[in-house]
Amino acid sequence: MQNLQGKVAIVTGSSRGIGAHIAAMLAQAGAKVIVNYAGNQLAADKVVSGIEQAGGSAFAVQADVSQPAQAAALFDAAITRFGKVDILINNAGILFNKTLQDTSDDDFDRIFSINVKGVFNMLRESATRLEDNGRIVNFSTSITRMLMPTYGAYAATKGAVEQLTRTFAKEIGARRITVNAISPGPTNTALFHEGKTEGMVEHLASLTALGRIGEPEDIARVVLFLSCDDAGWITGQNLPANGGLA
Repeated sequence: MQNLQGKVAIVTGSSRGIGAHIAAMLAQAGAKVIVNYAGNQLAADKVVSGIEQAGGSAFAVQADVSQPAQAAALFDAAITRFGKVDILINNAGILFNKTLQDTSDDDFDRIFSINVKGVFNMLRESATRLEDNGRIVNFSTSITRMLMPTYGAYAATKGAVEQLTRTFAKEIGARRITVNAISPGPTNTALFHEGKTEGMVEHLASLTALGRIGEPEDIARVVLFLSCDDAGWITGQNLPANGGLA
């Protein structure tokens, strides 16, 4: 297990799914974790309880990171509670499947507000508030490589995140803060299974080199690696974690 003793991590969108597994894994490695949620306090409290029962330290904070003031308040809460922030995991995001023709202005504005502006807001805060030698991990997607219909707006947001990742890595590198992105493939979460038949899931699994869809733990392990000292020479990169899908 990687060692994050003495580190403090913010994981956005960590009340469920991949984010919840990341929060738990970082805590298991020794980090104190801020479990961020937008609306489901019960789910966030359950993640915190699980971490504490396992001997870790965590605290739930509600914040909509697409709002600049709330992104700042999330850092405020972390620093008030734990004294600093060393690790930022920008996991919060939404997904919908619509053709470009059927994507409304409201759909477009909402997905860019959360998936892009939310990351931008948190990166901007981290420019002055993350500790030196810190770690930032953003979330892209393997969809950007697969050219799949109905994912146009979503893929566009993640392409933007990849460019923010590369640019910010150069801007903040003098402080020895690394900034990377991870691109999961299909992953076994409730969000992934929404609207999909068993046959559709099996088809996606068959497209991977390893013959299965990912598990949240698969993604969390890559995030953990990028959050540790061993990954200190990796920055400005996008790591696919998709079982050879793309």
